[in-house]
Amino acid sequence: MYIQREIEGDIIRGASGFPVLTITGPRQSGKTTLIKHLFPEKKYISLENPDNYEIAINDPRGFLNRYLDGVILDEVQRVPDLLSYIQGIVDEYNIPGMFILSGSQQFNLLSGITQSLAGRTAIYKLFPFSISELGSRNESDINSMLYKGFYPRIWDMDLSPGKVYADYFETYIERDLRQIVNIKDPDKFRKFVRLCAGRVGQLFVASHLANELGVSVHTINSWLSILETSYIVFQLPPFHANINKRLTKAHKLYFYDIGLVCNLLRIQQPDLLENHPLRGSIFENLVIADIVKSRRHSGLMDNFFFYRDSNQNEVDLVIDDLQTLDAVEVKSSETFNTSLLKGLNHFRKVFPEKTDRTILCSAVSYEMSFKEHQLVHFRNISKAINQK
Repeated sequence: MYIQREIEGDIIRGASGFPVLTITGPRQSGKTTLIKHLFPEKKYISLENPDNYEIAINDPRGFLNRYLDGVILDEVQRVPDLLSYIQGIVDEYNIPGMFILSGSQQFNLLSGITQSLAGRTAIYKLFPFSISELGSRNESDINSMLYKGFYPRIWDMDLSPGKVYADYFETYIERDLRQIVNIKDPDKFRKFVRLCAGRVGQLFVASHLANELGVSVHTINSWLSILETSYIVFQLPPFHANINKRLTKAHKLYFYDIGLVCNLLRIQQPDLLENHPLRGSIFENLVIADIVKSRRHSGLMDNFFFYRDSNQNEVDLVIDDLQTLDAVEVKSSETFNTSLLKGLNHFRKVFPEKTDRTILCSAVSYEMSFKEHQLVHFRNISKAINQK
């Protein structure tokens, strides 16, 4: 059964105004399923198919002339020369929604797009499911949700998360990275990724990992950039207003999918999360990633930060809409206590005029307003944020 994605409306609008649409995102995030659903009338061509690849690489002009009525080209980064020929075609015909391009390796895809199709394409990023996209299909308990994650393949085929994520990670290492960049020591890179999983929701300090792995800080930063560019992780920068000197400069690290985190931490069943020392950080990653995915799927501004001052007052997420600030504190507790509001209370005192909403997102079963704060259940957090 097809699951509707939040990004659909944005893509449909783009198809009416741009001759080329580019949909990228992590491997297995549902790009092909989404595109086929939105554009059923268009021919679908995968350039991972050896026959299609050979024709496209040897006769790009003849290949594209077969599809002047429109086509979906999947994994188009495998034949980068096609982009220049597509530019010539769309400049001649200028038909909205003529070419739908997709690919998982944004290293090569987006660099080619910016060179050949700048101004001619709308670019979209599709991530694994959000909590709201799964809706009633995802009524499992918190630990099961953390363990299972949000990759469509697991939900579509009811597969074992442990097996899927293990295969996903090895495929990423053995296939994608070898095509993109030369990792001289893949074993250390594997360990690096596992160490990153153990640091979700924490400040990322490259020198700490460099010392632990016996590599240079430059290598750590290069590896982190690879994970970011391939949609494995993202970072939140610190929020800066007029008190820069009081705020830390390091960024906080998160993974786009929490199921992959659990797999990298070798959590083999949901029950092991109940007393896991990183359960609070893993839950925080779940909530922050859900907000980020949902905002990006809705075409909203990428304006996410965290707040922490020199006295360790902190808020997990700050959304800066230029005129106002929303602050979100994430707690895995299922019981409300006013002590959970400490960071939000401090934030309102520091930014009294600009702060709009302060939200405590937790596993408490009910929702309410408490003084100037909102208490929101984690399943509803993205909806609450986007309703502004």
